[in-house]
Amino acid sequence: MSSRTSTPRRAAVAPIDPLAQPTPLLGGLSPQAFMRRHWQKKPLLIRQAVPGVQPPVSRAELFALAAQDDVESRLIVRQPGQRGAKGKALAAQAPDWRLKRGPVARRSLPPLSQPGWTVLVQGLDLHVPAAHELLQRFRFVPDARLDDLMISYATDTGGVGPHYDSYDVFLLQVSGRRRWRIAPLKDRTLEPDVPLKILRHFTPTEEWVLEAGDMLYLPPGWAHDGAAEGDDCMTCSVGFRVPEATGLSRELLLRWADELEPPERPRLYRDPAQPATATPARIPDGLQTFAQEAISRLLTDPQGLMSALGEVLTEPKPSVWFQGGSALADGDGVRLDPKTRMMYDDARVFANGESWRAAGKDARVLQTLADQRQLTPLAVSRASPAVRELLTQWALDGWLHPWR
Repeated sequence: MSSRTSTPRRAAVAPIDPLAQPTPLLGGLSPQAFMRRHWQKKPLLIRQAVPGVQPPVSRAELFALAAQDDVESRLIVRQPGQRGAKGKALAAQAPDWRLKRGPVARRSLPPLSQPGWTVLVQGLDLHVPAAHELLQRFRFVPDARLDDLMISYATDTGGVGPHYDSYDVFLLQVSGRRRWRIAPLKDRTLEPDVPLKILRHFTPTEEWVLEAGDMLYLPPGWAHDGAAEGDDCMTCSVGFRVPEATGLSRELLLRWADELEPPERPRLYRDPAQPATATPARIPDGLQTFAQEAISRLLTDPQGLMSALGEVLTEPKPSVWFQGGSALADGDGVRLDPKTRMMYDDARVFANGESWRAAGKDARVLQTLADQRQLTPLAVSRASPAVRELLTQWALDGWLHPWR
């Protein structure tokens, strides 16, 4: 009688879900736990969210960007309130706020020794690779909601005053120190005759000093005031898009209407029963009904609506432009340009305000590109001719770039 020794089967190892793993970025919470407990609910102070963080730009580089025509920037200067004859502050006199929109030339900036001023550069991720990489850390939130990374440089006491935002924001200190004071928003009254939306009645309930690597998350509608303590204070703000119902509806309908093609047999308004009228300026009831039915039929086409939505969500900002590139060569992988906005749904892929139908393997390849923002050379070589042709066109348009 013989016996055989069988090799025990090795248990399958479940893949690790990065969204369920604790991370210093969120104070030891996983992205899933953070979204469940804090997103749009309550603030979170995170000490050393990014240990050893370095500013994505130097002060000189930031000032140079603020002077460019294609970069959105602002200079905000806060002068102390007026003082009486003996130097005593006049309580009724608010600080004098000055706002200058960019481009802001270097010679227009106050001296570095002058306290109370700040320079802000919007969309830093579109111009600085290190800022783009920093923004990628926050892609546990859908790209449709993620907006941009703004950076501010402030001298001592510099800031933008107590205010509130209609969107979520992560405030990451990357250099120097800033004192943040926050409170639930109870009074939306703003200071009159001021070029900034500064809250007139702000009573903080909590405050902290953030140093390099520390981060504060605030949901929409939380009043906050950040003031630099010392010089060379640099703060990165990760902001999010908040579509407004009326504005979004307008954009969708306009884009939808632009793409409508007249049918071969158009449906025309007819009124064979229209009687003679003594009130010719009155709009006929039948024409009002005809218009309502036309819009109703349009809204019963969900695919058209979803196509318009994806195009609107990926439309670049007016200040964004792409520099043309060259065709792909054999052996190239591809990386999306930082300015490219790419998303997808179950039927289409969208990029920079345009859409394409995609299914099966083609859809999976393009969805991978949207999620990872790159494709390996092997993935590109295995893509269908149609996808390779599309990628080549995007390379020529500067929407993506080859790499090996």
